[in-house]
Amino acid sequence: MNKFKHFLGIDISKEFFDAVIILDGKKEQSTHNQFRNNATGLKGLCKWLKELDATSENTLICLEHTGMYGKLVIKHLLSFGFSLWVEMSLKIIRSIGMQRGKNDKVDAFRIAYYAMKNADEAIVYKAPRKVIEKIRILLSVRDKLIQYKGSLLRHTNELKSFDAELFKLSTNHQKNAIKGFDKDLKNIENQLNLLIKEDEALNTIYTQATSVPGIGKITTLALICFTNEFKMYSTPRQLACYSGVAPFEYSSGKSIRAKPRVNNMANKKLKKQLHMCALAAATYDPELNLYYQRKVEENKNKLLILNNVKNKLIHRICACIRENRTYQIKPQIEFVSL
Repeated sequence: MNKFKHFLGIDISKEFFDAVIILDGKKEQSTHNQFRNNATGLKGLCKWLKELDATSENTLICLEHTGMYGKLVIKHLLSFGFSLWVEMSLKIIRSIGMQRGKNDKVDAFRIAYYAMKNADEAIVYKAPRKVIEKIRILLSVRDKLIQYKGSLLRHTNELKSFDAELFKLSTNHQKNAIKGFDKDLKNIENQLNLLIKEDEALNTIYTQATSVPGIGKITTLALICFTNEFKMYSTPRQLACYSGVAPFEYSSGKSIRAKPRVNNMANKKLKKQLHMCALAAATYDPELNLYYQRKVEENKNKLLILNNVKNKLIHRICACIRENRTYQIKPQIEFVSL
């Protein structure tokens, strides 16, 4: 049985956030209020909760992932010791079933009702450390710079095949921009290296994860950010599921016997990073290269094999983090025919 008496659902937008609280765990006893998404609005929220006798000890607060719009609300409520459950919006929507119509007030009630129904399964939110927030922002900026640079170069390279004069014109007018992108990317790399070096805990996790063949700096930092330093997932299977590489069975009765496959609901950025890591590991890691070649000879689908390699990489990383060690490459035993 959960310890919470009241359940608050918050639907956040850029300028306002709607709050609906279900009192005493009774769906009929709910009340709504709207506040500005700023310091004044947050003071009003706390005053409103105090009037309803909703304290940090007896109230579970649930809200959806909304990126930067929810940062102020989360930071303020955590400072008062409230238990926060930051949940995926898709998970909330699917749990409710068929619904007709929506608005901010209704959405806030649905979030509160979801928290009340699933309070026993609530995952209390733990805010990432400041250094992790910095790394997340740097990685986001890095991705955008690479996209912009790639867009410019792609257009110019296409001109090279069709019109040399226009290619030269385009190159001359964008070379300064390309140099600027390269300079900014180099500065981001240096800043990331500095953040890793200066933080002992982060440096330890980084060293352990990158010791796994095929796992590089960007993938490791992405894993650290998305898993809050590997605290959000207790098993490799959970992390594999979140990354979209864990296969699930699809069968029903005697008629439906589909092959196990991964689910589309996953972190696509992390899945893409792990795919590149799997390609590198299957090429350069002796053990995984042998595994890859053996499965190819068995006529297995290459994408299926790579997905299995991704799973193996996740299990290796989690084992290193869990056991507080670096990865040790197993010596390859040569079998001699007699």
